[in-house]
Amino acid sequence: MYNYTYIMYNCSICGFPEYGGDVATKVVLAYSGGLDTSVIVPWLIENCEAEVVCVAADVGQPGGLDGLRERAFATGATEFYGEDLKDAFVEHFVWPTLRSGAVYGRKYLLGTSMARPIIARRMVEIAHEVGADALSHGCTGKGNDQVRFELTFASLAPELRVIAPWREWEIESRGDALRYARERDIDLEGVDQSKLFSRDENLWHISHEGGPLEDPSYEPEESIFQWTVSAEMAPDSPEFLEIEFHRGYPVAIDGSNYQPVKLLEYLNQKGSKHGIGRIDLVEDRLVGMKSRGLYETPGGTLLHVALRELEQLTLDRRSLSLKDKLSTNYADLVYEGWWWSPEREAIDAAVNSLMEDVTGKIRLKLYKGLVTVVSRFSPLSLYDAGFASFGEDERYDHSDAEGFIKLFGLPARIRAQRNSDGEI
Repeated sequence: MYNYTYIMYNCSICGFPEYGGDVATKVVLAYSGGLDTSVIVPWLIENCEAEVVCVAADVGQPGGLDGLRERAFATGATEFYGEDLKDAFVEHFVWPTLRSGAVYGRKYLLGTSMARPIIARRMVEIAHEVGADALSHGCTGKGNDQVRFELTFASLAPELRVIAPWREWEIESRGDALRYARERDIDLEGVDQSKLFSRDENLWHISHEGGPLEDPSYEPEESIFQWTVSAEMAPDSPEFLEIEFHRGYPVAIDGSNYQPVKLLEYLNQKGSKHGIGRIDLVEDRLVGMKSRGLYETPGGTLLHVALRELEQLTLDRRSLSLKDKLSTNYADLVYEGWWWSPEREAIDAAVNSLMEDVTGKIRLKLYKGLVTVVSRFSPLSLYDAGFASFGEDERYDHSDAEGFIKLFGLPARIRAQRNSDGEI
């Protein structure tokens, strides 16, 4: 149990200067049960003399919420909320991002970025329920997650104070945090005290950062990867999957309907088996620096490839061009933490319109780290074999192309004439 003999009050950290120095009395903390948040609970008690309400969210990480309630109370929390957000995460965050086509840094399918706004929203809801006057998180001052949490707080509860210990305390390393915990008799059983890599895991992906990965020339050891096998160790025979979409939403695999969470779990298992979904990315963090991370997104990669192919079949050229532009904007806003914004709502509305005809089936071949489209079908396809064929077709008059080319090439002829005789 937490040893309270270390309590010391410090209103410069938890006070509200805009309200004459009033201090936080109840703080809602985003709680994972790891080393950082195990230390933050007593730190808030010591420095703010506040009650700490821990909120743990299950978005598909291993172990879910097991043991977190007991661990939170043992470190001094007065209340604990364990929230199962898996269904809402997939249906209202993963699926819209998938349908938008968002990819950040040419590779990243935004697994961590999508999870933060739903966790932060639930924290705000609980803060209102329990009468808290402050919110807290364990994000570092160098990372993106601090921005994602705090933009949600600002959008949904601007009246609540935000306490970010990593920007305020004197703890500077994992070693410091371990010493802090031991000095206060905090039980770290179940907490990985020798963790070399920083990992984030949910239903969509798992990420790996830190340690030797901070050297961009370092070739990752196979032991780093947690979900996917290497291409070399993947089965020697390919596997085929048919994914069915309705208006851009994945609904079935090989003719069997699945609920969203189960569908994603199934595709994760299949993609991992064949070594699909690994990326090694040097990305531009929102705070200005470059960082290097490994990401495993097997099911998401299969869905992304299949949906893009179905769009090619059902959307016209200008619609596809618009979709690509919207995808880039969507990726940026999700990465930067602007989920709760008019821009995201507007893009979602546009994507919903574009997805009206994106219905059909895509058959994929999974083999040695690669995913290949082998067939495609849609009842709303814009592909017409009669028009596309090089054979005879009564509906297409080849001579019509002559007039089209003359008009289409008019700027080239005008430019050439000007350059040859100086007159147009």
